[in-house]
Amino acid sequence: MGTKTSLVTGVAGFLGSHVARHLIHGGHRVVGIDDLSGGFIENVPEGVDFRPGSINDDTFVRGTFSEGIDYVFHLAAYAAEGLSHYIRVFNYTNNVIGSMNLVNAAIRNSVRRFVFTSSIAVYGAGQLPMKEGMEPSPEDPYGIAKYAVELDLRAAREQFGLDFTVFRPHNVYGENQNIGDRYRNVVGIFMNQIMHDEPMTVFGDGTQTRAFSYVDDVAPVLADSINHESASGRTFNVGADTPYSVLRLASVVAQTMGVEPKIQHLPARKEVEHAFSDHTASKEVFGARETVPLEVGISRMAKWAKRVGPRQSNPFTGIEVRKNFPMGWDLEMDSGS
Repeated sequence: MGTKTSLVTGVAGFLGSHVARHLIHGGHRVVGIDDLSGGFIENVPEGVDFRPGSINDDTFVRGTFSEGIDYVFHLAAYAAEGLSHYIRVFNYTNNVIGSMNLVNAAIRNSVRRFVFTSSIAVYGAGQLPMKEGMEPSPEDPYGIAKYAVELDLRAAREQFGLDFTVFRPHNVYGENQNIGDRYRNVVGIFMNQIMHDEPMTVFGDGTQTRAFSYVDDVAPVLADSINHESASGRTFNVGADTPYSVLRLASVVAQTMGVEPKIQHLPARKEVEHAFSDHTASKEVFGARETVPLEVGISRMAKWAKRVGPRQSNPFTGIEVRKNFPMGWDLEMDSGS
């Protein structure tokens, strides 16, 4: 059997770059695509056949598949849950329409499996711990988009036999994250604020909890999933088990970055207050793996963040609805209403 070829979307981004690295170590030829809108060319691992372009460009996607793709790892997305309320067209274009270009190409070219990274945002509020068998009830357009792709993959399997595995990661952090993005990834936001000598901004009282997951607790599982027949057609939560409050996270980040914690509390925004998942299914299929403790993972990311330095946080410029913004979001408006 020859070398397996895997396509990784979002390869210059955070999770995509790590999955690509694990695939290369596993002997895969990796074709990586990214439009560099949120990723960085330096994130692309050595050995990746990199193709700059967007999954929204169907001609580009068709050309990428033309030379033979065995597996698809679809990690490209704009994952800003709160911001997605104000950028619905952008959200659905990038997170649904782009995904459909990939699904169509995967069907036409008979790929062996389509691995999709969804999100725990599909669950909504009040379902703890979040389990794969629960009825999804997403509360924001980002979660709705992710669940729509999950449903489409089921339909593609029924109609065309497209094999798939869906993962719902949660609150992943680590090296290669875009710390300059002010609307998502709180660990990176905190580190960037500290390096700019700014206070860490916390919405509400900071008692909301998340199970912050170090990237090496997630990426290896995704890369290995195609080697497990029992993962075919299934959905898995993946990430850390232990939830921490945002205030606790802020304390750990400040201590690791070597500063006293300075926190600016902003009015609470509409968000799920507590979110953590059950990982029984993942452990049964992929095996129980020791997870990286929060302090250790934050320390690893902090060393990387200090090396790359602070990044400029640019406001999002394509706002479609200009109402009820959370305080602290510096948004550049377009001419819409």
